[in-house]
Amino acid sequence: MPEISRRALGALVGGGAVGAVSGSADAAGVAPAERPFRARPGAAPGQRPNFLVILGDDLGWADLSSYGAPHIRTPNLDRLARQGVRFTDAYSGSSTCSPTRFSLYTGRYPGRTKGGLAEPIADRSQGLDPNHPTLASLLRKAGYDTALIGKWHCGWLPDFSPTKSGWDEFFGNFGGVLEYYSKLGQLGAYDLYEGDAEYKDLRYYTTVLTERAVEYVRRDHDRPWLLNLNFTTPHWPWLAEGDEGTAAAIAAKIRAAKSQAEVSRALNHYDGGSVAKYTQMVESLDSAVGEVLAALRRSGQEENTVVLFASDNGGERWSYLWPLSGGKFSLREGGIRVPAILRWPAGVDGRQVSHVPHFSPDWTATLLELGGARPDPAYPLDGTSLAGYLLRGEQPPERDLFWRVRGNRALRRGAWKYYRDTEGTDHLYDLAEDQREQADLAPVRPELLAKLRTAWEKVDRTLLPYPS
Repeated sequence: MPEISRRALGALVGGGAVGAVSGSADAAGVAPAERPFRARPGAAPGQRPNFLVILGDDLGWADLSSYGAPHIRTPNLDRLARQGVRFTDAYSGSSTCSPTRFSLYTGRYPGRTKGGLAEPIADRSQGLDPNHPTLASLLRKAGYDTALIGKWHCGWLPDFSPTKSGWDEFFGNFGGVLEYYSKLGQLGAYDLYEGDAEYKDLRYYTTVLTERAVEYVRRDHDRPWLLNLNFTTPHWPWLAEGDEGTAAAIAAKIRAAKSQAEVSRALNHYDGGSVAKYTQMVESLDSAVGEVLAALRRSGQEENTVVLFASDNGGERWSYLWPLSGGKFSLREGGIRVPAILRWPAGVDGRQVSHVPHFSPDWTATLLELGGARPDPAYPLDGTSLAGYLLRGEQPPERDLFWRVRGNRALRRGAWKYYRDTEGTDHLYDLAEDQREQADLAPVRPELLAKLRTAWEKVDRTLLPYPS
């Protein structure tokens, strides 16, 4: 076995592990520990599963108590992890909102499509081409009902919409950010829609989305379904339930804005927030997920529903990211490594932890395989299905994970990570020993650095160039 594969194996077995997820204690008061992931071959039912894919927004890798946050309590997501598999080495497809969503919806690198070059999408000229196949359109073709509730951030009307890209239903916001009460969004206009029509509801946005998701999972479905549930929590502005006064002040600034820059400054909320406020927001996200999962359980569909929870990219400002460095916008670990939890009672055992490196497009490929849907051969996937690993006990796929954003580049091969910073300097890190990316091994492993750089450049040549 070549050297990199041996190191990769070491990373899969022991690298990046966090302490065991807390669980109900035994008679001695000791919580049962996680065990390394092992498939349960032959357990998957013949019936195709439902898919509930839940995204937090700018949620940092360690912002859940099950991932190490000492001050944030997330009992519902911790319970979800106990009931399924917690992934320590999960990555987003990019380091900002819309490119990652492109990668999840298409199963491809964001740079395959013109809209994916925006980091993130900021005006009406950019979006996901309605002719491009998506997770939703391919599953719908295979007989699934499809819905997207929450943040879309892949283009605005009239040219772009979830309902133009394979989702039967849409309820949510088109842009990347909105004020949680007034629903004034990224372009300074009202941004809550049902389908292509404005929908008026001035309550706290997380509450509104939760109610709509609960209604969807409680329906009498006669076909399997995909629900993409995309919360904006805990993305700025820093508002929790009950912060109507602060919300009104932000909304007033948006209405008075004379430029797009002033709208952005109001929503960025640089003069607000705190660790305590951010904690409230993450805990409200946890409560919202708990309500949706309770509705799923009461509906009788829990056993054969695949629930996938993740963040769209790394955290920022108030996130707890230790021991990772960097954050949103960066391709350091803190910008792209995210919490990820999968639960499927009918097919996967609980109380497990996996250290297999993977990223957003892999979930696209995985869900398509589990749903019996075929990728479009004209749009080959960059993601690799994890179904064989999760269900049949196959070895996890060995391949490179690739990222490209303006000013940064990165590639992970096993435990090794190649990273180029905004100054154009190349770095090499052994993530099995150095998750924090502080021990730069580029000077002592120049041959390996060159090999990984060449691999990155080979992929880059297949992508669209950034506009000048």
